[in-house]
Amino acid sequence: MTAGTSAMDTKVAAALGAGPRPASASPLSSSLTFGWRALLKIKHVPEQLFDVTMFPIMFTLMFTFIFGGAIAGSPQDYLPYLAPGILVQTVVMITMYTAMTINNDIEKGVFDRIRSLPVWRPSLLVGSLLGDTLRYTMASSIIIAVTLLLGYRPEGGVTGVVAAIALLLVFCFSLSWIWTLLGFKLRTPNAVMGVSMMVLFPLTFLSNVFVSPSTMPDVLERVVKVNPVTVLVDAARSLMDGAPDGGAIVAVLVMSAALVAVFGPLTMRVYANKT
Repeated sequence: MTAGTSAMDTKVAAALGAGPRPASASPLSSSLTFGWRALLKIKHVPEQLFDVTMFPIMFTLMFTFIFGGAIAGSPQDYLPYLAPGILVQTVVMITMYTAMTINNDIEKGVFDRIRSLPVWRPSLLVGSLLGDTLRYTMASSIIIAVTLLLGYRPEGGVTGVVAAIALLLVFCFSLSWIWTLLGFKLRTPNAVMGVSMMVLFPLTFLSNVFVSPSTMPDVLERVVKVNPVTVLVDAARSLMDGAPDGGAIVAVLVMSAALVAVFGPLTMRVYANKT
């Protein structure tokens, strides 16, 4: 051993200290740490908040004043129908950014670095999804604030609005597992965006977000009624109107559980085998 190497070892030993080795991070603490990392990325790149701040405002104002007069006679009369729908449509659309974030991390080698750490393996994915859930909450709050400023007064009150947002967050957290899987399987962020839009556009527009399915042709009406987004909008609308639809709410919870049960293990398998 050379004198230089010995000096280096002494410095490393001094830096590590002589105290007891820190305890390993628990699954909860490591998940929260990665969730905090997702929030720090927003702090350093605040432009990425456009999708949860400016887009919800633009969508709400645009659809209220473009369709309001034609569909309900005035924007104010259209708001009680549109507000729950635009809330669901906007937040569901935002979920696709989960896949893009993960795909970017893979491209930059961040995932390989993190996987080498002695932490609970799924905590990286769970933490990322927790950070995204906060983004969904932010978008939901902005939409509710804008619709209230425009004159919307939900009959379900604060309780109904909070319950509707909570149900929406549960569904979007579950849906994000699909995008997480896509983030692993597709090779570029552009490919991720293309596939996500191809799925989300028909899913959100062939629904009851903007108009009642009863005004549509019979075939289209049947398609719209079995759309999961339609069921989610029915549940959110009933809660915000103060008349909870138990069937729709249970259906949303069952769909959410099924998404996690199917895509959670699939995603973890791809994550574990990815090189």
